[in-house]
Parts: sequence; structure tokens; C-alpha cells
Amino acid sequence: MDIARAPQKKTGRNVAIGAGAAAVIAATIALSNLDPAAPTVQRVAILIDSVRQGDVVREVRGPGTLVPEQIRWITAQASARVERKSAESGERVVGGQVLLEMSNPDLQIQTMQAEQQVRQAQIELLNLKTSLRSSILTQEGVVATSRTAFISARQEAEAADSLVKLRLISPFELNNRKAQAEEAATRLRVEQERLELQKAAIDSQIATQGSQVVQLEAIAERQRNRLASLSVRAPETGVLQDLTLQLGQWVPEGTTLAKVVQPGRLKAVLRIPESQAKDVVLGQRATVDTRNGIVQGRVIRKDPAAIQGTVTIDVSLEGTLPPGAVPDLSVDGTIQIERLNNVLHTGRPAFGASSGRVGLFKLVDGGSAAIRVPVELGRTSVNTVEILSGLAIGDQVILSDMTQYANTDRVRIK
Repeated sequence: MDIARAPQKKTGRNVAIGAGAAAVIAATIALSNLDPAAPTVQRVAILIDSVRQGDVVREVRGPGTLVPEQIRWITAQASARVERKSAESGERVVGGQVLLEMSNPDLQIQTMQAEQQVRQAQIELLNLKTSLRSSILTQEGVVATSRTAFISARQEAEAADSLVKLRLISPFELNNRKAQAEEAATRLRVEQERLELQKAAIDSQIATQGSQVVQLEAIAERQRNRLASLSVRAPETGVLQDLTLQLGQWVPEGTTLAKVVQPGRLKAVLRIPESQAKDVVLGQRATVDTRNGIVQGRVIRKDPAAIQGTVTIDVSLEGTLPPGAVPDLSVDGTIQIERLNNVLHTGRPAFGASSGRVGLFKLVDGGSAAIRVPVELGRTSVNTVEILSGLAIGDQVILSDMTQYANTDRVRIK
């Protein structure tokens, strides 16, 4: 049969083990409820700036190149072969100086044919004038003969009228002579009208043939100019560039042969980001850094369309250019948009939108930590941005790219 056993008494060791287990469970629950530790950022790896109040000059900046203000392109007016080069790229040339000698036998033949057509048309015009003048003279003779016949017939009719009263001729004869007089009068009128028509038509016929002569002369003159253009000359004084043709090379009509530029008259062509170019207008002041000096300038042209995210801005340069300022030199340009008086501003953040509401990390706890705060940004410049709300004078903010901490609102700074 079963024997009942008395329960064992709890010892101090068992009590201690239970209390320890309860403490571990309580600590685990407390740790699970704690926020994760804030990430650490090295101070030397971030850019910190303070919020200030004062005047700010809004500027936009972009790279560019120096280009001549005046470029005279030299193009081939006719297809030809290069026979001789009298100048090379980089040389200074004067207006009218021969640069190239080219040849095209077909063009010479075409020019001679055009001149022959002009001479033929001139001969035809001369023959037409002679023929028309001869026709007019012949018609004037016919009119004179008709006038004489009319006068004779009229006189005979008048005489017959007198004779019929004396009964020397019959009335039948009188009627015949009157009819002859009327016929002569009609013939005279017709021949006079024919003469007037010939005189009126002579001018139009000569003008038509003369216009054809003028057209052929213009064609011949064009051909002569094309033939003369085979001797390529500098259109004006300047520096010759881009003359890369070789002897014997065939050049199609319309091909660019070279260009003549004025090296002392340069302008800067800047490429401004399209997001910043909207505020650029003509006449604004600008500075151009040639890396050998700063040149003042003014905006003279703005491209109406953006190309690959940038807008082309032309800046005319004022004053003497520094040494080494040559065409195609790479430069940096800064355009002054406007001056902002007594505004709250700080350095421009390296991330986010250039304006509108963004999140910036503001330093707290004496600079040992930073918290994310919403900030309303206003107008921007190259290195500064206007603060509309969210920060006060003296606040320090992190301007570096902090997108890797997008999921945290607090960081430690070490």
C-alpha cells in the first residue's frame, strides 16, 4: 500500500534562483521597450554651418568656354579639289589674303557656257530691235501710202460731186468715187491702228528679251563668282582657325573650309542648370573666372530652350582680358541674380530640394547630438539658402548629405 510522504521545506537556495529568473525576465521586457540607440556620426565627416541674418547676394554658377564674339565662316561655294594651301590654322591673316587654291574643270566649262548664252541672248536682242524697227518703218510707209490714196480718193469724190451737178458725170460714177473715198479712209485708219499696235508691242517684246538677257547675265555672274571663289581669300582680318584640308582633297559645295575670328573680342558661353536659369535675365552682372584672372561681364543672351539639363547663357566680357584668354578656354561663370536684404540664411544643403520644406539635422546638447527638424527653404544662391521657418539665429545645422539616416530623427556626433 502507498505510504504518504511529508512535503519538503523550501531552502534559501531555491528562493534565490526564483528571484534571479524573475529579474532576468523583467530586464528583458524593459530592454525590449527601449528605443534603439541613435547612430553615431563622426564630426570630421560632416559639414556644419550656423544660421545667420544679413544681406545675401543671390548667384548662379556654371561652367563654360570662351568663344569669339565675331566668327566669319568660310564655306566652299563650289565643289573643287585643293591644289595649294597658303596659310595654316593659327596664323593671323588680313582681308583679301589668299588661303587656298582649288580647281574644278567642270566649273570652268559651265562658266564659259553661261557667258556664251549671254552673248547669244544679246545678239537675239539686237536682231529683235532691228526687226521691230524695220517693221515699224515699213508700216509707216504703208500708212503714208494709205494717206495719199485717201486724199486722192476724197478729192475725186469732191470733184465728182461738182461734175454731177453740171451733169458731166452720172450719179453712178459719183457713188463709186464716194465709195472709193470711204474705202481709202477705212484703209488709212486700219493702217494707222496697226502702226500704233506695233509701236506699243515693241517695248514689251524688247523688255521680254532684255529680261532674259539680264537673267542669263546674272547666271553668268554667279558662275564667274563661283569660279573666282576657287581662290579662297580671307573675308576680313583676324586669326585663321579650323583649316584642316589636305592637298588633293575633294571638297563638296557648302563644306566649311575654315573660319576667321577676332581673338581680342571674346564672350563667355556658360551652361547654367535649368533649375537655376529661370531667374537669369538680360543685363545682369556676371563674373568669369579664366583661372588666370577674374573678368567682369554682363548677360547678353539666354537660350530659350534647355539642352541636357542646362541652359546656355552668353556673357559679354568688359575690360582687358587676362593673359592666356583664348578661344575655347574653359572658364567658370557666376551671374548675380539679386540682393536679399536682412534675411535669415545659412549654407546651402548638399541634398534635397533647393527650395521648399526639407528635413535638416540641428545640433543639440552642446553639439554632441543632432535632431531632425522641418525647415522651410526660400530663395537659393550658389552657396547660401534663405531660411523662411524652422530655424533661428545661431542654430547650427548639418549641411552634408544625411540621406543614409533617413529612418532616424536623432544622431550622435562624436
